[in-house]
Amino acid sequence: MPHSIPPRSKVSKKYTWNAESVFKSKKEWEAEVNQILADLPQIKKYEGRLGESAEALAEALDQVEVFMKRLMQVFVYAGFSYNVDTTNQTSTAMYGKAQAVYGQAAGVIAFINPELLQIGKAKLDEWLSQNPSLAIHAHNMENLFRKQAHVRSGEVEEVLGMVSDPLGGAGNSTSMLLNADFKFLPAIDSKGKKIVLTQGNFHSALMEYPDRKVRQSAFQNYMDKHLEFKNTLAANLTTSIKANVFYSQARKHENSLAASLFENNIPTEVFYNLIETFQKNLPIWHRYFEIRRKALKLKEIQYYDMWAPIAKKKTKIPYEKAVELICDSLAPLGKDYTDTIRRGCLKERWVDVYPNQGKSNGAFSWGASGMHPFIMMSYTDEVGSMSTLAHELGHSMHSYLTWKNQPLTYSDYSLFVAEVASNFNQAMLRGHLLQTVTDKNFLISLIEEAVGGNFFRYFFQMPTLARFELETHQRVERGEALTADSMQTLMADLFSEGFGPKVKVDRPRVGMVWSTFGHLFSDYYVYAYATGISGAHALSGRILRGEPNAVSDYLGFLKSGSSVYPLDVLKRAGVDLTTPTAVEETFAVLEGYINRLEELVGG
Repeated sequence: MPHSIPPRSKVSKKYTWNAESVFKSKKEWEAEVNQILADLPQIKKYEGRLGESAEALAEALDQVEVFMKRLMQVFVYAGFSYNVDTTNQTSTAMYGKAQAVYGQAAGVIAFINPELLQIGKAKLDEWLSQNPSLAIHAHNMENLFRKQAHVRSGEVEEVLGMVSDPLGGAGNSTSMLLNADFKFLPAIDSKGKKIVLTQGNFHSALMEYPDRKVRQSAFQNYMDKHLEFKNTLAANLTTSIKANVFYSQARKHENSLAASLFENNIPTEVFYNLIETFQKNLPIWHRYFEIRRKALKLKEIQYYDMWAPIAKKKTKIPYEKAVELICDSLAPLGKDYTDTIRRGCLKERWVDVYPNQGKSNGAFSWGASGMHPFIMMSYTDEVGSMSTLAHELGHSMHSYLTWKNQPLTYSDYSLFVAEVASNFNQAMLRGHLLQTVTDKNFLISLIEEAVGGNFFRYFFQMPTLARFELETHQRVERGEALTADSMQTLMADLFSEGFGPKVKVDRPRVGMVWSTFGHLFSDYYVYAYATGISGAHALSGRILRGEPNAVSDYLGFLKSGSSVYPLDVLKRAGVDLTTPTAVEETFAVLEGYINRLEELVGG
């Protein structure tokens, strides 16, 4: 791997996201932002008029949708520009402006739901049956009245909309601190050579380095920077948690967990089923950690050894080759599906591919109706990067097919189902490669990525973080103080339980792992990674086994957007996450991978 990360200006354009397909220039973006601000009164004029007639309501909703589509495009453009280079002050200012404008718009359109509730369900049902333009909103109307007890007056809703920007400031502050301001001491290899350490290469490269001294020094230097700012980081997350508790109380929910899950019509049992099943199956993880320790020939294994390569030789997979392997594995979904991926990755520049200085940590897919789905990542020509690309393409194809098949009102989908599509792609990729690859090192690398990468993150770290999140929220709800030390102790305790007695836990540093997951600023999101990977393996298993209608059921799921409740759309596709069955099935898949790994490395 390279010992230096290039500045943004040195990255070849063909490996950068197609920003000009959204706005030709930042000047054009600025003009659209100003026009959106000028058009806000055109939306406000509908306030107090929604109940006049079915036609007036249809016109208002149509205008709001067009407006929100424009708003999302300027927001995504600014956000993506910022994330690919957080050191660019122009992009930083754009992102801040976009967030402020989004907050203003949220306040302006806040009158809609209270007015719809005032019109009443009976009258709206009558209008829906009479007006085809309104009929497409039927599910949203039903969902609104389901939430009726938690929708406040127009005045209160306007305030709640207006405070979304300032109350979201803690997450923005943390992102700037971690991605733009943090400068890490370099990692040191066993010969004393320095290797630059950044947000972009910590997880994707240095934690997978074969030299243990590199992994150890990278982990210690990375976490020590977080420890240095532990009080600020803890205060920011506490502010976010308090904001979530505030919203749940303002909307008269029983607690913040119920409030967060209520949004997608998900019972809290889904969350608790996951946690209980996870804890029950921890011995499977403990067995894996011991197999890994033996394979690495270590006296004791630590957190920073979880990504260490067991395979004796790395399998090099250039970006273009990865695209082909991914498409081969997804061939059961049809030529249209795979052709779209090839076009997006190789011609239309959906993917911002390689690391550069200032690039945000991690990977994500993002976009809005009317543009391409875009992917930000830091590709390193290895199995793990190929899997990450497959994962983000799952998100992107979910968005692409939703935008293609749903009206704008249903053009998004919940975080709960988002991780199904992404993990599905990874499950299909592994299923294909485990059947077709004969090279032992490649197979070991593949299973290492599956268990030590994907499953460790989604099926070990995320449930552990979900337990952390539940406890921290409950402490705030009980009126207890959250401090950096108490959060650090809680995290260390949870990881110690998860790792079991044979993994050595560096409590101060492992206790700060929560601060490396920006996901915690999206309250009660991390658990959905674990339910998502469970749903993904249940659905991919149907296709890999050749079950009737499995492909059409899955594509139907991708095309549904938010037109159906999350649990219901998954049931239609063939998986029921209201029971622990899918989670248990996925632990069985995990155990199968572990068995195969044990055979390959010789026990």
